[in-house]
Amino acid sequence: GYPLALFYRHYLFYKDSYLIHLFHTFTGLSIAYFNFGNQMYHSLLCVILQFLILRLMGRTVTAVLTTFCFQMAYLLAGYYWTATGNYDIKWTMPHCVLTLKLIGLAVDYFDGGKDQSSLSSEQQKYAIRGIPSLLEVAGFSYFYGAFLVGPQFSMNHYMKLVHRKLTDKPGEIPSSTIPALKRLSLGLIYLVGYVFLSPHITENYLLTEDYENRLFWFRCMYMLIWGKFVLYKYVTCWLVTEGVCILTGLGFNDFDENGKAKWDACANMKVWLFETTPRFTGTIASFNINTNAWVARYFFKRLKFLGNKELSQGLSLLFLALWHGLHSGYLICFQMEFLIVIVERQAASLIRDSPTLSNLASITVLQPFYYLVQQTIHWLFMGYSMTAFCLFTWDKWFKVYKSVYFLGHVFFLSLLFILPYIHKAIVPRKEKLKRME
Repeated sequence: GYPLALFYRHYLFYKDSYLIHLFHTFTGLSIAYFNFGNQMYHSLLCVILQFLILRLMGRTVTAVLTTFCFQMAYLLAGYYWTATGNYDIKWTMPHCVLTLKLIGLAVDYFDGGKDQSSLSSEQQKYAIRGIPSLLEVAGFSYFYGAFLVGPQFSMNHYMKLVHRKLTDKPGEIPSSTIPALKRLSLGLIYLVGYVFLSPHITENYLLTEDYENRLFWFRCMYMLIWGKFVLYKYVTCWLVTEGVCILTGLGFNDFDENGKAKWDACANMKVWLFETTPRFTGTIASFNINTNAWVARYFFKRLKFLGNKELSQGLSLLFLALWHGLHSGYLICFQMEFLIVIVERQAASLIRDSPTLSNLASITVLQPFYYLVQQTIHWLFMGYSMTAFCLFTWDKWFKVYKSVYFLGHVFFLSLLFILPYIHKAIVPRKEKLKRME
């Protein structure tokens, strides 16, 4: 990605847009062929058919629904025919990224046909007013900096790149080399850490008799450490590819209040938050940011008509689970995420509404102890959730969960039912009335 980005900066930045689209299409297809051979036709077929859907069906609900059903059905069929019980790096891996891109494209194209006053400010930002050509759709789909592992970005943002608008120096090559190298360097640090630790901390050990025969506290601590470490391969990929996007200019995100350029438009990780947050919601907010933003923008907020935030969130997580694959482990992982987030909100509400707990939580000398306890709970059950995500099939994750007595499910399901009664018992009535007012 980095040599291609440098070539673009030095030889194509001032060229006509069609040449840039061709460059992105050719390089993306080359990456697809290098990795997957003739199976690159899967992505090419979906891109061409998506272009035809936009042109033949226009800015209609039918086009959006057809896009969603076709692209998701194609992806799920690919999972069905290619998936094994192990971690698969096949054509379906970049195809899941492409699927979201093309669904988002159809929704933005549909919004572009509406009266602007009927759209939210966010929808106005992403709505496509023009009619994309096949070359533009192909360049958008195959952009080399994001084809394999993301990040997600909109067609409008991509077109700003092609038209030289994503730069801190109007009309000139962006001064993004240093920010790009910083993300690359950070990604390489995570890569080195992962390479050195991966032979010693593996998910396969969770399935061994040795793990099962260890003391309960050891099994929990191993799951905690492994759960933290296993995410580093994703962190590595996203940081390295973010650097590519920054180098091209795609990462440009306007200026801050001090007039300094921001390069986080394609950031999939908030590394400091990821490493320091003691809360599950903090990890969610810091991890796979652009995919989560995509789901919020094109799925969660579009379910507003249901009138139930929890139901919309549950359906969004179900969509995410299916988008990852057909293995039962994905469903269990996102079911745990849904459960944990609800319980964490209940606990936060209880502490906030109870004067006694609020005062106790605000004692400065106890803050390090609270933080340590929170982090232990946080990463233990993050590892618990990731166990199902990484072991895929029910016979594997069920065996590991059984070895720790389904601790995560017991702990959070118990809290789910107990916390409302505790809230009712210890929160004074006047506090409840004040909150209602």
